[in-house]
Amino acid sequence: MVRRFIPRDSYARKASEQGYLARSAFKLERINEKFHVLRPAFRVLDLGAAPGSWLQVASREVGPRGLVVGVDLTPVSFSAPNVVPLTEDILSPDFPDVILPYAPFDTVLSDAAPRTTGIRDRDQAGSLALVEAAAGTARSVLKRGGALVAKAFESEDIHRLVRALGNDYASVRTFKPPASRDRSYETYIIAQGKKEQAALEKSG
Repeated sequence: MVRRFIPRDSYARKASEQGYLARSAFKLERINEKFHVLRPAFRVLDLGAAPGSWLQVASREVGPRGLVVGVDLTPVSFSAPNVVPLTEDILSPDFPDVILPYAPFDTVLSDAAPRTTGIRDRDQAGSLALVEAAAGTARSVLKRGGALVAKAFESEDIHRLVRALGNDYASVRTFKPPASRDRSYETYIIAQGKKEQAALEKSG
């Protein structure tokens, strides 16, 4: 008899039952329930999109009149009529130019995380680089009033970045969804109400 694999983690089990590619889908669901960063007809940029669980949630929430551009170094495992997958490096200096044809966006999401080493300082530095890249991208392609959601590993540098984002957004806070593992030191930066027009809109 072939035994069916059943995930021990309750969120992983729920993800399997509901057809999500990863348990992280429940993190975005809870973030959206609380902060309403995804709405019908929104244009959304999803950074660090693989395997595609956030794309699944975002695609459903923006609906057929919306668009979700998913970016990762690894090809994503989800496709839909309103999803555009891009295999790109978000840390590349040229990356903002790659996504300009799809901008401006209502929301920029980033669930990107570095390959963890177990060395906390190194992992925090890797996370900071990804969050800074997401914030820099959002500065270029996000509409006025738009939102940035980015995963970060807790550190003093991250807290300084959160404070600095207050110059660009009406509201900036951190939030740890219930689906985050208790032992994890990840948090999510929720920045809403971008104060200035994106550079793209100014130039156009």
